[in-house]
Amino acid sequence: MPNSPNSQTPTKVIGTKQPDVSYTDRYAVRVVALHTAGTIALVYVQKGSYYKLPGGGVEAAEDYTIAAAREVQEETGAVVAVRDGYIASTEEFRSDLHQISYAYIADVVEATGAPALTEEEVAEGLTYEWVPVRQALETMSAAQPTSELGRFIRERDVYLLGQAAEKLGIL
Repeated sequence: MPNSPNSQTPTKVIGTKQPDVSYTDRYAVRVVALHTAGTIALVYVQKGSYYKLPGGGVEAAEDYTIAAAREVQEETGAVVAVRDGYIASTEEFRSDLHQISYAYIADVVEATGAPALTEEEVAEGLTYEWVPVRQALETMSAAQPTSELGRFIRERDVYLLGQAAEKLGIL
């Protein structure tokens, strides 16, 4: 389990745990990647029509901060320095998946690299752009995802970005 900066780190539960479902646990990271220009990386997923923060699954025995940096680099090409401790988390129940996501704030060190998307991400039409935090929140909130997955991701990432913005004194 990753380190939290304090015992009062906020958590949001999305979906409802069904007593008759056997869930598969998945641990993931989400990253608010701050660029020196005061913008963050916002990923758009064309298939599903939604926006999300960079992030993804934590590999077996992988350190969570290393996973956070890896995911940002894979999805945007940017190299980041992840700040200590996660700032918020979500616990999701969808279908037979129980996913816990930990959100980190990271500072962009180098933003000239190219994304290294998986075949699945290419097929889903992942792109990204650097946008101000408030604009990212508005854009994510206004999106109308065309899939259940997109609706879960919108709820999760709007919450996590809102928590980060509060911590950063932006809201």
